[in-house]
Amino acid sequence: YQRRVRAKDDFFNSHKLHMHIPEGATRKDGPSAGVTMVTSLLSLALKKKVRANLSMSGELTLTGRVLAVGGIKEKTIGARRAGVKHLIFPENNRKDWDELTTNNPNITKGLTVYFVRWYKDVYEIAFNYGKKSAQEEADEENAEEDVDDDVDDEEAQ
Repeated sequence: YQRRVRAKDDFFNSHKLHMHIPEGATRKDGPSAGVTMVTSLLSLALKKKVRANLSMSGELTLTGRVLAVGGIKEKTIGARRAGVKHLIFPENNRKDWDELTTNNPNITKGLTVYFVRWYKDVYEIAFNYGKKSAQEEADEENAEEDVDDDVDDEEAQ
């Protein structure tokens, strides 16, 4: 992926990296950190900081597909405790987020969540933080429409 983003950069050809991830070291850890590990390596290679106040979770395939993970409630609580305001979760965990929002709105209140299918979407959110993502723009448009609807309702009364 790094070659797609910065084709002339040969960081991985000129540096040796070793990641030791023992199988079963911590119960339930591992696959969920796929997008996080790739993002941290790209941050190092590209010498680019990741967006502040961002937490992410998602299993990653070799083709860049982001797969569902477990423990969305626990991960959200942990992010909230750490002061994180932006979360990235796999698209296939949207139902878990919706259920959490319905049953525990205090846990999700004030958090912005991004649902992704591919690593390229994670990259856009994590590294292009000066620009608004398509999801952020859509959320803003929806919020504006909601306000317009509220104003129309008040005027009608």
